Amino acid sequence: MFLRSYFDEKLAQYSYLVGCQRTGEAILIDPPRHLDMILQDADKEGLRVTAAAETHIHADFVSGARQLAVKHDAALYLSDEGDEDWKYGYTDQLHVTKLKDNDTFMIGNVQFDVLHTPGHTPESISFILTDVGGGAEQPMGIFTGDFVFVGDVGRPDLLEKSAGAQGTARSGAESMFKSIQRFKEFPDHMIIWPGHGAGSACGKSLGAVPQSTIGYEKQTNWALKETDEQAFIEELLQDQPEAPSYFAQMKKVNKLGPAIIEETDGKWFSNEEEIVKWAAQSGHFLLDTRPAKEAEKGLVPGSINIPLGKLLPNWAGWLVDYEEKIALIVKPSDAEEAIIALQSIHLDQIVMLIDPNSIDSIATASYETVSKEKFEQEKEKEAVQIIDVRNDSEWQEGHMEGVQHKMLGHLREEGKKLDEEKPVLIHCQSGARSAIAASVMLSLGFKEVIHLEGGFGAWKEKYPEKVTR
Repeated sequence: MFLRSYFDEKLAQYSYLVGCQRTGEAILIDPPRHLDMILQDADKEGLRVTAAAETHIHADFVSGARQLAVKHDAALYLSDEGDEDWKYGYTDQLHVTKLKDNDTFMIGNVQFDVLHTPGHTPESISFILTDVGGGAEQPMGIFTGDFVFVGDVGRPDLLEKSAGAQGTARSGAESMFKSIQRFKEFPDHMIIWPGHGAGSACGKSLGAVPQSTIGYEKQTNWALKETDEQAFIEELLQDQPEAPSYFAQMKKVNKLGPAIIEETDGKWFSNEEEIVKWAAQSGHFLLDTRPAKEAEKGLVPGSINIPLGKLLPNWAGWLVDYEEKIALIVKPSDAEEAIIALQSIHLDQIVMLIDPNSIDSIATASYETVSKEKFEQEKEKEAVQIIDVRNDSEWQEGHMEGVQHKMLGHLREEGKKLDEEKPVLIHCQSGARSAIAASVMLSLGFKEVIHLEGGFGAWKEKYPEKVTR
């Protein structure tokens, strides 16, 4: 048997390639949308990816299952649990096996047994792996998707928070407790291969270790240790991070079927006048992917700066409307990475690519980054507006007095409520999110935007006595 994991750092998402070396067949568990590297690896190992399986309808990234089925004729193994709201809607004309609890399927001589594990979502299933071809009579491990993570379990409140599906959070928590009791009956030696690691918004305390065992999690994972159902439910629902607004869109996309990616060449533009006109039009989003230290010196009016890296897909998902057309300011050498990051959350309408070297004369908007001492001086002035763009939990743990809390993901709308004529002072916890926020405020027409270097953490260290709750 062959097994290799793939980790998308920007989405903190794991995919798994499992192959039978005797037959040359392989399956991808929870495949990403962009598959070239994985398919190349499979080919190097003498494997052909003949199938894909999903643990559930994902809400945080675009699944590559349909891409594999349409472009590579892969068979799909998909959950048939849950009611009609949780059924896949793109399976016609594809080779699909719909799975229920206790079903079994084979990829070569590797056996997968299906375990229904509702809680994170009603249709959630896990795959128990047994290397039959290697002579095993006991399972080696289990692909848990967003059911059990290292150190945590999947949150059940995403649809209630992101899509307004009232009542689903508590019922999901109740189902999660029952699923865990069943899960704990499996042998301690079984390896847990989770769907996400630290940095994912699908839980609140995911570990950064790529895998664990059932026995270890029973000793260390709070959710497996808690035996009182009501206490478990309260703890699971408490202090979950904000649900990114694009999660509801992802759930719909993966349920109905993501668009098939075709090979296309990006269209590069360099006419400065046309770029400015394009950015000013309704329904257009000019996304600047340069590092914040570069962008703060000069932004094209109307653009928003989300640096290329881990921040890009998450905050683009929050801030870009899915109906908007996107133009990317990106270095040619970074264009492919940026496009893949955006397409991983189905932001596909990228219509223009712009080399940063071509915007020098039109990058006329800028904000000022100041020290904690200078920020403290500025915020004592009367005619200023001070914005904290951190998450709710960070705000509740302590904040500056007289500050308005406007979480970054909502700032394109919430920022419109402020007075454009007054200076805006803005901060987050460390400075990364507030740099994005500063560009958002400039895009809304604010002229004087001041950004705190080092964020609330640096300010709190200097002025601990001024922290309020």
